[in-house]
Amino acid sequence: MSTESGKYLFCIIQTNEEKTFGKAKLAGEHRKVYTISHKGVSMVVADAPVEIYEPSRQNVKAHQEMVASVMEQFTVIPMSFGNVLKGEEDVKILLEKLLPQCDEIFPRIDNKIEVGLKLIGKKEWIEKQAKEQPALKHLESNVAQRNKDARYYEKIRLGEAARNFMVALQVEFEEEIFNPLAKIADAAKSNEAISERMLLNGAFLVDKEKEEEFDKKVNELYEKWKEQIDFKYTGPWPAYNFIDIKLKAAEGV
Repeated sequence: MSTESGKYLFCIIQTNEEKTFGKAKLAGEHRKVYTISHKGVSMVVADAPVEIYEPSRQNVKAHQEMVASVMEQFTVIPMSFGNVLKGEEDVKILLEKLLPQCDEIFPRIDNKIEVGLKLIGKKEWIEKQAKEQPALKHLESNVAQRNKDARYYEKIRLGEAARNFMVALQVEFEEEIFNPLAKIADAAKSNEAISERMLLNGAFLVDKEKEEEFDKKVNELYEKWKEQIDFKYTGPWPAYNFIDIKLKAAEGV
């Protein structure tokens, strides 16, 4: 393990004032979190060893919790997990190089939060919907009736039909749930589904003044679909999905 001390990077905020944000646990120790400022923006940092930080659940949680804590007071541009620079001057060089991006990003995300909404179709409901599809019923019947060699190709076709069925459901719920929420949000993004029963993996950038209206709409949709779908509504988060360029220390120095 390295003993060389560096500056671990959490996020960027708009201030020239010296700020502190309690402590974060890094490399096995609780370390003071503070700002390094340059031309109107500040990097939130902690003094920590220059090393490769393992993206363990505990380490990533510590990073995310600190960014979330800073977000209670400031609009933040989050840095990706595990970035460490050697010293204060390196941090200022990075901030100088990121100034044009900061000038473009901060106005877009100021006073806004990101929330996430994942919709997972309940297994019994998905299966019931699938059984009502004529194409799937026909292919399942063929698989049962064919010999071993023929069943292999029928199973491939059945798998394709099942994927098409899920894609059709995802399109349906983009229209039913994603689009009404996107109209309230300042920006919205429909990300790729990450599990076989996922119907929506949405991220929404919501103005804080519309947060109550957005929550009300989510609750309304939940009440309508709670028997068929599990809702996973998370946030508030920094605007991870709505920052065009991922800011990494390696790009700046």
